[in-house]
Amino acid sequence: MEPLKIGIAGLGRLGKIHAENLVKRIPNATLTAACSILQHELDFVSKHLGIKQLYTDYDEMIRSADMDAVAIITTSGMHCAHLTTALEAGKHVFCEKPLGVTIEECKHAEKVVEAHPNQVFFLGFMRRFDASYQYAMEKVKSGAIGQPYLVKAVGIDPLKYIEGALKFAPTSGGIYIDMAIHDIDLMRWFLNDDPDTVYALGSSYGYPEFASFGDAETGCALYHFKNGGMGTIHTGRTAAHGYHIETEIVGTKGSIRISPVPQKNLAVFYNEHGVVTECVGSFPERFEAAYLKEMQVFVDCVLQATKPEISVYDGTRCTQIAFATTQSYKEGKLVNIQY
Repeated sequence: MEPLKIGIAGLGRLGKIHAENLVKRIPNATLTAACSILQHELDFVSKHLGIKQLYTDYDEMIRSADMDAVAIITTSGMHCAHLTTALEAGKHVFCEKPLGVTIEECKHAEKVVEAHPNQVFFLGFMRRFDASYQYAMEKVKSGAIGQPYLVKAVGIDPLKYIEGALKFAPTSGGIYIDMAIHDIDLMRWFLNDDPDTVYALGSSYGYPEFASFGDAETGCALYHFKNGGMGTIHTGRTAAHGYHIETEIVGTKGSIRISPVPQKNLAVFYNEHGVVTECVGSFPERFEAAYLKEMQVFVDCVLQATKPEISVYDGTRCTQIAFATTQSYKEGKLVNIQY
């Protein structure tokens, strides 16, 4: 079977990870084209990855490049337009989250995907492909913790990246849309249901500048699910120790806790600072294997003519929940989530 020919749009930090995976680590795929509005990013893939078909215009790449599929790693506000162009041109699509930055965009994306049932559409909720989360889901399905009824999620970015977060804050959509959407997806996945109400809080303690953008430095949210389940999210931007991602699934017969300490590896230092475990410093480091696995699954789905577990509707639901959470935070009241 010939390898799947893929073009990539967007070559920032995550785009480079996907590009290198396609070139070096996925044997049944080949990266044939790349698009970026930044010349130095195109120079990188040309020099280091040997890509010859280079574009600064996305539509031109879709029209002209030799490719069967496209990986969309562009800015969030362009995802809906880019996936529409690709699907209508007959390309299979891998799209990073979010599906859209408005509910209207998400609904439009649903219609476009529905209109092209013979093409694969894959949405990049990579935590579902992390080995620890997949192990936890296997245990949940096997009944190891009984009936799951509570998911507690923590997602806090490193303090050392705070200046970048401030720069992006005016256009990010807010802390719940920008950051918590992965935790929202995990709650839905583990509880196999959608929440019907949410109450959220948010504040800025060390960096009040976030408030000027209608955003928060730290947020907490409580969800009630239709099946009686519960969920909590603690999200923030000021983890002094590194990149802190932690999830606990509580059931009637036990619980599973993933990454209570976001340790870098199994080494422990014994020195003048006490007993020290180094922590992971960024999302590419923590989810390196998950990014590779999700792209491999996308390629396999296309070549084997199967559909991925994650659907366009998951993207819409997570966005609806994130917007309702933001609404609750801003209005200071319980919000009924509309689907």
